[in-house]
Amino acid sequence: MAEGSNKTYKVPIGPVHVGLKEPITAWLDVDGERIKGATIRPGAIHRGIEFMARDRNPIQIIYLAERICGICSFTHIIAFVRAVEDAARIEVPARAQYIRTIVLELERIHSHILWAGVACYTFGYDSAFNLGMILREKVMDVLEALTGNRVNYGTGTVGGVRRDITPAVGKAIREMMTFYKNEFGVFYDVVTDDPIAKARMRNVGVLSKEDAVTHCALGPTARGSGLRVDLRWSSPYEAYCDMDIKPLVPQDYTGEVYGDVFDRFLVRVLEVYQSLEIIENAMAGLPSGDLMWEPKLPKLLNYLKQADGTGW
Repeated sequence: MAEGSNKTYKVPIGPVHVGLKEPITAWLDVDGERIKGATIRPGAIHRGIEFMARDRNPIQIIYLAERICGICSFTHIIAFVRAVEDAARIEVPARAQYIRTIVLELERIHSHILWAGVACYTFGYDSAFNLGMILREKVMDVLEALTGNRVNYGTGTVGGVRRDITPAVGKAIREMMTFYKNEFGVFYDVVTDDPIAKARMRNVGVLSKEDAVTHCALGPTARGSGLRVDLRWSSPYEAYCDMDIKPLVPQDYTGEVYGDVFDRFLVRVLEVYQSLEIIENAMAGLPSGDLMWEPKLPKLLNYLKQADGTGW
């Protein structure tokens, strides 16, 4: 059907679809290949995490928070434990803050490569998807060496981290950084230099800067629309406080903003290099010291019980 016919069709996508990273149902109003409207129905995997957390102590809640998302599980842990630490006035040791930052950036690398690879798969570039998944394995191996797991790392806790960066893990991290600096550019070039791949991303899925603000877009999605927003820059936490981090936006590299799939792809790929730089700086400045504010679990739980109601 040609576009511009003023006749739309409803096309269902989900809740289970190869192009979706999470189950969700979307009814799209389409005119040809142009989406005119959409009805979104989330909640396919609602598990009542907030309700379950009511009957658990803060340490037990960590395991619930971690399972909100397997791709970015450590991000959810940090959001929760920082809220507890701020409320209970717990000061996290400097070394633990740096290790948290390193894990966060390792997780960002694997998440961005996964997103970029799935994007390629969605518009039919299977060879680029396969290349991305091969490259992603390097950071997954490092995450497993550092935390003991490929997903749901179990390394974050209230007041610090559970696992240290040993010399062997430090060596693995440095080898990973060298690997990506030498090899990741191949993935970037394979996609951005391909005219068909670029045509399938450019001017597709446009989210203007104004709409991004209206709909409260965050993270790489907002930056892909040209918004200079990044909590690591505007409200730094952990070791980000000691680093000079700038939001990456497409206009700084291409001179213009489309707010389309290509711009969002560009932001995520470039942020992989930014994460490598952050990890390198964190490794170089990794301080000595304790990993936990209170390593003995009974004493920590007793303190949190006494602090219950303070700052909440």
